[in-house]
Amino acid sequence: MIIVEADLSLTQLPSRLSSGTAVVTRTKAALWTDSRYWIQAERQMDCNWELEKDVSIGSIAEWLISEVPPGGEIGFDSFLFSLKTQEDYNLHLDSSNRSIKSIPDNLVDKVWKDRPPVPPGHLSRLPDRVIQRSWQMKVEHIRNQIRDNPYEPTALLLSALDETAWLFNLRGNDIPYNPFFYSYTLLTMDEIWLFLHLDRVSEDLKVYLNASCGGSLCVQLKSYETVRDHLKKYVAKPGVKVWIGTEYTNYALYEIITPQEKLMTSSYSPVLTTKAVKDETEQRILRDAHVRDAVAVIQLLMWLEKAVPEGKETELTAAHYVNTCRG
Repeated sequence: MIIVEADLSLTQLPSRLSSGTAVVTRTKAALWTDSRYWIQAERQMDCNWELEKDVSIGSIAEWLISEVPPGGEIGFDSFLFSLKTQEDYNLHLDSSNRSIKSIPDNLVDKVWKDRPPVPPGHLSRLPDRVIQRSWQMKVEHIRNQIRDNPYEPTALLLSALDETAWLFNLRGNDIPYNPFFYSYTLLTMDEIWLFLHLDRVSEDLKVYLNASCGGSLCVQLKSYETVRDHLKKYVAKPGVKVWIGTEYTNYALYEIITPQEKLMTSSYSPVLTTKAVKDETEQRILRDAHVRDAVAVIQLLMWLEKAVPEGKETELTAAHYVNTCRG
């Protein structure tokens, strides 16, 4: 069983681990994570776990080949694997007569009884002073790219959290220290479906998203958990083709889009490539942010010159100080 990233907060694994891969077999368990967490992992994991320091998929595949007998299948939660990640594992395992297989339920979710809930609070829209393009303008721009594509897709599926946040000029706090929120978007030429935790959407945001109407620039809000069922219904329609970016679309949604004639792929979605080109307002606020942060870092360095020789400060107190400087 392969488990990645979002499920690495089990009590026997390091707390607040934001990056890593865990593999559990019938007799062994191993964690792959980068150097930021090696000391923490060695202190917090019990004797049931092995710590592996080469985080490449090739390293994980070698371990699997050594532990799983030929002909064996390794299960994975397809919502936690991108299509690209799944292909990379298959590439390393195919010649060894082992394979990975998506499973319908995450086994960690079944045993994690006291899992912390999503932090409370509503989503927020970006203030007008930092926006040059409204979400309606962005949607129409992306629709033009869908319309002009020679492969004639009828819909675009967005899985990466920053895609949806950018498209609608929204921010959230579903993930600590991250301005995004759990979401998917399915965009067609006539409709917009936004899948998210509905209790995070205030009445003001519903007005902002035109959520009460049925036009082509009205966002239909759907529960986050219903994205798979909704996508199945859409793909079942005749004459549809869904465009996905393979780098970030999870395998759970990819495997729904069948037959292949109903699928169109590119490495990155048109949202990711479009948002990579910053408009004048985005360039201005980026420059302003760098200037403000440079002042805070200079203040930190001046403080460290005086404080460090006294031997009383730690990384935590330095982090607190620079955050105070940043306001």
